Amino acid sequence: MSFREGRFWQPDVTVATVVVHDGRLLCVEERAGGQLVLNQPAGHLEPDETLLEAALRETREETGWNVRITHLVGTYQWKAPIASDGSGGRHYLRFAFAAEPLHEIPGATLDEGIVRALWLTPQELQAEAARHRSPLVWQTAADWLRGSRHPLSLVQHLA
Repeated sequence: MSFREGRFWQPDVTVATVVVHDGRLLCVEERAGGQLVLNQPAGHLEPDETLLEAALRETREETGWNVRITHLVGTYQWKAPIASDGSGGRHYLRFAFAAEPLHEIPGATLDEGIVRALWLTPQELQAEAARHRSPLVWQTAADWLRGSRHPLSLVQHLA
């Protein structure tokens, strides 16, 4: 256990999914911190959920797409900067997966805060770097573009 200033410290465990179709990446435009930002479909691991279940759920809830997870792209550790109002500074562990789109869910309602799902070319996503929710957005996409694909057998869930 790690303690900092007498409090228990625990990072936020998140998942993200890189979904590609016809050379375009499935992204979400969402409201965060009062701004419209871009991200992969991503979110927090919930209790009693596997990492793969979380990635499928977050993708469905944020984009209205059902996907099939194919690979682990990478794992990432990032500490958000502390803002002038004292917010931020949280630590994140992100597990990023590659997935194939299966089908869009007709009439799907997207999660609160999600404005829309959109398909962007890698160049369009990179050009919007100032609007990325975090540096994890481009790093994950860049790793996928470089061919980072690891077998899902690296992700073990022990019930």
